[in-house]
Amino acid sequence: MGIQIAALLIFVGVFVVATLRKVHIGVLMFAAAAGVGIWMAGMSIDKVVAGFPIGILVLLVGVTYFFSIAQANGTIDRIIELAITKVGDRAFFLPIAFFALTVGISAMGSPLAGLVMAPIGMPLAKKYGIDRMLMGIAIGSGLSAGGFAPTSLFGIVTYGTAEAAGIDLDPLVLFTVALAANVLLLAAAYVLFGGFRLLNRRTVDGFGDLPRFSTSRPTPSHPFEREGNAARARQVVTLGVQVLDDPRRTPPAAAEKMNRNQIITVLCMAGLVLTVILMSLLGANPDIGILCFAFASVLTLCDPASGKCAVAKIDWSTVLLVGGIITFVGVLQTMGAVALLGKAAGGVGTPLVAALVICAIGGLVSAFASTTGMLAALVPLALPLVASGDIAGWAVIAALGVCSSIVDVSPFSTVGATFVATVDEDERPRITRLLTRWGLSMVAVGPLLLVGALVLPSSF
Repeated sequence: MGIQIAALLIFVGVFVVATLRKVHIGVLMFAAAAGVGIWMAGMSIDKVVAGFPIGILVLLVGVTYFFSIAQANGTIDRIIELAITKVGDRAFFLPIAFFALTVGISAMGSPLAGLVMAPIGMPLAKKYGIDRMLMGIAIGSGLSAGGFAPTSLFGIVTYGTAEAAGIDLDPLVLFTVALAANVLLLAAAYVLFGGFRLLNRRTVDGFGDLPRFSTSRPTPSHPFEREGNAARARQVVTLGVQVLDDPRRTPPAAAEKMNRNQIITVLCMAGLVLTVILMSLLGANPDIGILCFAFASVLTLCDPASGKCAVAKIDWSTVLLVGGIITFVGVLQTMGAVALLGKAAGGVGTPLVAALVICAIGGLVSAFASTTGMLAALVPLALPLVASGDIAGWAVIAALGVCSSIVDVSPFSTVGATFVATVDEDERPRITRLLTRWGLSMVAVGPLLLVGALVLPSSF
C-alpha cells in the first residue's frame, strides 16, 4: 500500500509544483507518469505510453480545427452580430442573449472562447443600466453550459474519460444536465441582481462597434497554470481575449448577407449537430472528432485560406494537458492506487456522502486551478465510487463535471478575473467581492443541487 500512496502523493505534488511555478501541467505529468510507471510500478515504457488518450486527441484536434475555420472565415462574427441586433433595445433580454451566444461559442471546441463576449457584454450592460454582476453570471453560466457540449473541451474530457472506463454517459445527457443547471443559476442571478426590473428599460443609442474574432491569433485554450487573482486582472483579460481584433481597425462586416463560404460553414455546422443527434437517437455512437474532420475537409476545400489559418488554432496545449494527466492516471490504475482510493471513499460513509465530498472537492480546487485538469484527474479517481453499483455512474460523473465548472466565475480563475478586468475601475471591488461569494457558494450549492437531482434518485 505504501507505493500506491507514494504515487498518489507524487500525482498531487506535480499539480502543486506546476501551479506554483506556472508551468505546463501536461509536460510534468507525462514525465512523472513515465518515471512512476517504470521505476515504481515496473511497467514498460510502451505500456505507459499506451495510456495516452488517442481518442480524446482526435476529438480535440478535429473539433478545434473545424470551428477555427468558422472563426477564420468570419462566420461566428456574423452570427454574433445578427443575434445581438435581434435583441434590439430590450434590456431584459440582453443577458439572456449573451448567455445563449456564449453557450454557442463555448460549444465550439474551447470553453474559454466564450470569454470574447465579456468585453462586448460588460460595456453594453453599463449602457443598458444592467448590473454587471448579472451580465457576468450570464456569460459565465453560458461558458459552463457550452463547455459540456459534445463538441467542447469539458464535455469531451468528461464523457471521453467515462467511456474509456466503461461508464455509459451519453454526451447529449451530459450537455442537457449542464445546460439545465446553468439556466437555473441564470434565473437565480436575475432574481438577485435586479434582472426583472429591466422589463421596461430601453436604450436608443445603439451598440457601437463590436470586436471580432481575429483571423491571425489563436483561440484561447484552457490555461495550464493558475491565473492569478484580481490584482493581475489586467494581464489575464489581455491574454483571455487576445483573439479580438480592434474594432476601430476592423472594417464592418457586410450587413446584407453572408458570403458563399459563410453559408457553407453554417450548413456544415448544422449538419454536424443534426448528424450527432440523429446517430444518438438511432443508438449509434457518433465519433464527433471524425465527423468534425469530415465537415472541416469540405470547408477547407471550399476555402483553402481559412483552412490553412485554422491549423494554427488547433488546441495542442490542451491535448498535452489532458494527455499527460490521463496517462498518469492510467499508471495509478495499473498500480492499484485508484482502487485504494475507492476503499478510502467507502470509509467516508454511504456512496451518496462520498459523491457529495468528491463533487465539493472538485468545485473547491477548480475555483483556483484549471477546470480541465481537475476533470481529467478527478473523473477517473471517482470511478471506484460507482463500482458497487449502488449509485449510477453517469450521474456521479455528470454531477462532478458540472460542479467543477460552475465555480469558474470566482475572481481567482481566468473567467472571473476577466469579468473584473472588463468593468470600470470603481466597480471592481464590488464585482470582485460578489464574484468571490458566488463562486465559493457554488462549492456547496453545486454538489447539493446536482447530487440531489442526479445521484440521489439513482440510489433507490
